[in-house]
Amino acid sequence: MAHDLREAVAELMPGVQTDLARLVRIPSIAFPGYEPQPVRDSAEATAEILEAAGLSGVRLIELPTGEHPAVYGETPVVPGAPALLLYAHHDVQPEGPVDEWDTLPFEPSVRDGRMFGRGTSDDKCGIVLHAAAVKAFDGRPPVTVKVLVEGEEEAGTDNLPFLIEGHRDLLAADVAVVADSGNWRRGIPTLTTTLRGVVDCRVEVRVLRKAVHSGAYGGPIPDALTALSRLLATLHDDRGNVAIQGLASGPWEGVEYPEDEFRDEAGVLPGVASIGEGSVAERLWTRPAVSVLGIDAPRVREASNQLVPVARAKVSLRIPPGQDAQKALDALTSHLEANAPWGVHLEFERGGEGEPFAVHAEGDVFRAAREAMAEAWGRETVDMGSGGSIPLVPLLSRTFPGIAVLLFGASDELSSLHSVNESVDMGEVERAALAEALMFRKLGALGR
Repeated sequence: MAHDLREAVAELMPGVQTDLARLVRIPSIAFPGYEPQPVRDSAEATAEILEAAGLSGVRLIELPTGEHPAVYGETPVVPGAPALLLYAHHDVQPEGPVDEWDTLPFEPSVRDGRMFGRGTSDDKCGIVLHAAAVKAFDGRPPVTVKVLVEGEEEAGTDNLPFLIEGHRDLLAADVAVVADSGNWRRGIPTLTTTLRGVVDCRVEVRVLRKAVHSGAYGGPIPDALTALSRLLATLHDDRGNVAIQGLASGPWEGVEYPEDEFRDEAGVLPGVASIGEGSVAERLWTRPAVSVLGIDAPRVREASNQLVPVARAKVSLRIPPGQDAQKALDALTSHLEANAPWGVHLEFERGGEGEPFAVHAEGDVFRAAREAMAEAWGRETVDMGSGGSIPLVPLLSRTFPGIAVLLFGASDELSSLHSVNESVDMGEVERAALAEALMFRKLGALGR
């Protein structure tokens, strides 16, 4: 049954690779401080790719800021069949240190079947696999398809409610296929069933009205950087578990993550211990994790013999499914207040709140998706979690109660998401496109 679609997708792959390379050449970084024009260029290129795949009504969705447009397209309504909302994003992370890339980040190159370049796996491959799945049916799949390609997923969520809730009627669907995830391992079809949420805050420690001579005053008076260091050290216990009280945690029942593989993939240096208790999968996917992302203090090369009067840190807290984001942020700030040493003065700036999410991956839709992926990859589908966050997913669930959310994609353990030498295996792109086309067929039959 899958033979015709397998052949159709295989014939499309040279064009898919060309389209992906075209997108990767556009430095569509939506972060503040970067020129917005490349993001618009990327949106326009995405629109052309969707039109060529046979979607109609393709247009840019302009945001209130006037920058970083999303792209929308659709196929004809199929009466009696479910409506599918296909999601990807066309913006990318900054390139990072260019001298650490083996090839230039925005000059795509293919080596040993993998395309290298910024955005190859996160998430421009999602665009081209959606387009290929639709094109395999000559633009008329047996389900109603709506495609939404966001333009600032990596940079922030300020405009996400406008994009989703503000276009509720346009985007309404029975199933959302979010191609912003990937496979547990290359060649192993995988559904992501949990997402951690994230909250953060900036904490300022102040001890003096101004800097003073470290010789004349050092000793009786603490410096702010030492006080901040002691405060941040209280975020973990001696075993490395998160020491913030009142946070949820839970078990994990999907694929396990061998610790030696995890450490190797992360690039942990020899002798550096793993922290926390429980399996790697639990620590990564169903338990909280707290990290210090940055510190504002005098740089070493510019430090003088003064007691530092003020120091700041940005603290990030990843939260598992079952945890309310606002309560987690309250717990973080309460912990810092309670553990401030020596009576130092604290000020807080609360950051964003991204809710966690757990997919109820049961029922006919998920059964059809697993079958489609198993046919495409030639082996059974497994479940994994994500230590990261996709704020879109809980928002979709709130906006469209009852929608089934399928999280999958073409990235794998070698994709180096958000790092140098990002890549995607073109064979995985082909299998993901085939799996999505098979989903169309199976879900269409299910709807009828």
